Amino acid sequence: MGAAGPGRARYPFRVSLRLYDTTTRSVRDFVPRSPGEVGVYLCGLTVQSPPHIGHLRSAVNYDVLRRWLLHSGYQVTFIRNITDIDDKVLSKSIEAGVPFWVLAFANERILAEQYARLGVLEPTYEPRATGHVPEMHELIATLIDGGHAYVADDGSGDVYFDVKTFERYGALSGQRPDSMQAAEDGPERAKRDPRDFALWKGVKPDEPAEAFWPSPWGRGRPGWHIECSAMCRRYLGAEFDIHGGGLDLVFPHHENEVAQSQAAGLPFARYWVHHGLLNLGGSKMSKSDGNVVDLPSIEAAGIRPVELRYYLAAPHYRSVIDYSEESVREAASAWRRIEGFAQRASERVGAVEPGVLCAEFVEAMDDDLNTSKALAAVHDVVREGNGALSGGSDSAVRGALASVRAMMGVLGLDPLSPQWTSSDARTAGLRGVVDSLVALALEQRASARTRKDWAAADAVRDQLKQAGIVVEDTPHGPRWTIEGQ
Repeated sequence: MGAAGPGRARYPFRVSLRLYDTTTRSVRDFVPRSPGEVGVYLCGLTVQSPPHIGHLRSAVNYDVLRRWLLHSGYQVTFIRNITDIDDKVLSKSIEAGVPFWVLAFANERILAEQYARLGVLEPTYEPRATGHVPEMHELIATLIDGGHAYVADDGSGDVYFDVKTFERYGALSGQRPDSMQAAEDGPERAKRDPRDFALWKGVKPDEPAEAFWPSPWGRGRPGWHIECSAMCRRYLGAEFDIHGGGLDLVFPHHENEVAQSQAAGLPFARYWVHHGLLNLGGSKMSKSDGNVVDLPSIEAAGIRPVELRYYLAAPHYRSVIDYSEESVREAASAWRRIEGFAQRASERVGAVEPGVLCAEFVEAMDDDLNTSKALAAVHDVVREGNGALSGGSDSAVRGALASVRAMMGVLGLDPLSPQWTSSDARTAGLRGVVDSLVALALEQRASARTRKDWAAADAVRDQLKQAGIVVEDTPHGPRWTIEGQ
């Protein structure tokens, strides 16, 4: 395998993408509803607390999908919602002694900052559940009028979806309705069937006074599932291309979205794309269980955000990741090998723009976004590029660097992108200070070598090494790196 060049396969204008569709349980050719345009809805977070890296995996995985679609020439409308009102948000706000919207917004800001630090593109729009209550009312009314929903007769003001009226219920998750457990979002006494799920929740005496909206069925707030159906229709229309989320959302959340949307006459999502979970200690990361690792703790362990992005993007999106500190450090080392080549190559041949994707990378990405195989192609080119550096072939170095930048750019990981080469002002200032001090030490070493004082030259190099600075002598002069990077 080598960098794309004369005689090598070229990247076509349009990919022939195939995606695993949960509904059909098969890998299908991706054919968008409208040529050249793709609508994507990703279930975002319930912001009762700051995110953990399992949530960040979701963002990174669908960011890679979006970037591949964009690179393929599609115009992508990407919607990622925020659930800022539900039972969990209310419970946490009561514990904290603040209004639910104060808690939700604070966590939403943390989430946005961490997405940005991982290089996740901003969505086309990021709607909040609380901003779309009228659309939910309209959808609920349609379901009631069509005989698919009913108002509870216990005076609670609750409205439930009638599961028995939707014959295809269970098709997405592959479950039989008669083997399903009861929905736990309302008292069974108020339901016609224990599996019926809440579309609207009437005001309860023990809930905060500000957590309600007026409705035709009484004051209350939306159920969890109805928000996504309403926002999908609002921003993507009655039918759209891809609905994404974690495997843990297939049932009941996405199953219920399908039921209420199609029962209301909406064709809804053409493809359902679900990513695997990120486990810790053999079980799913869960904020409610306290079984989480977050970005601040990762950074405190010396892992940069770009290295975490590599760790989250490298496995196939449908695979389960079993988190361990060792696996994160292995991913960081793999990233640093790519970064090190890019730095050495750019020092050798100067600025090189991203080039043509190699055929193996394109084939892997078209095959249900096989990022593991795609990154293997990147590392193959890096090895060839390192060989070209050693062999003195500048043209081969340029080709390899251009190919690596192109492939890693598709994954949001281009090591020479300003996203990863620039940093905040304080860090940049410290880097400048270190640059100056190391340059001074290297000048002293060069002077010692000129006068053939090898002991003094070695002493400078050893002192730098003790400080964590590794000096490498190259045909173009000494270069230094921080040990481990």
